[in-house]
Amino acid sequence: MTTTQPFSSAEATAWARLVAVSELLPTVLDAQLLRDVELTHFEYLVLSVLAASPEQTSRMTRLASQTNATLPRLSHVARRLEQKRLLERFPCPQDKRATNARITADGLAVLERAAPGHVATVRTNVLDALEPAELEQLAAITASILARLDPEGRLSATQCDATTRVASAGADAVPDAAAAVPA
Repeated sequence: MTTTQPFSSAEATAWARLVAVSELLPTVLDAQLLRDVELTHFEYLVLSVLAASPEQTSRMTRLASQTNATLPRLSHVARRLEQKRLLERFPCPQDKRATNARITADGLAVLERAAPGHVATVRTNVLDALEPAELEQLAAITASILARLDPEGRLSATQCDATTRVASAGADAVPDAAAAVPA
């Protein structure tokens, strides 16, 4: 049996702050998106990943992996998004056992309407709180953590080039479309 060392003061502070951010940020993101377009941040993420997918379509299993969702959770969310006519599901032409999801024109329109408020919320609550050097540090820190949590690179955020595309696209781009952040 191995014994683990208790946290140092610096480790305890860093951990407590990371936990606090991970608890508070989703609520802030959900509140803005629910107010502006009646979507949760997870629903927005699902649509964003689909919007960035080839032909704006993905197998449900791949979409679940990219959004870090279980297939039952994603199916439940997809059903709600279908009812809102924001995505459609259909049998995969290459494998009839699989199901594909595709964002609809209405879904793209909702993402476009949501983008300015979402970008403003992310800027106000995260990005504008950091100096340029701190932003680079945050990117490096989260990359290190993601390398441990997502070593297979399933999440779009783990793929560095995707993050760069979104960051360089500007406020007119659909945020989170290629990078599954900030969530």
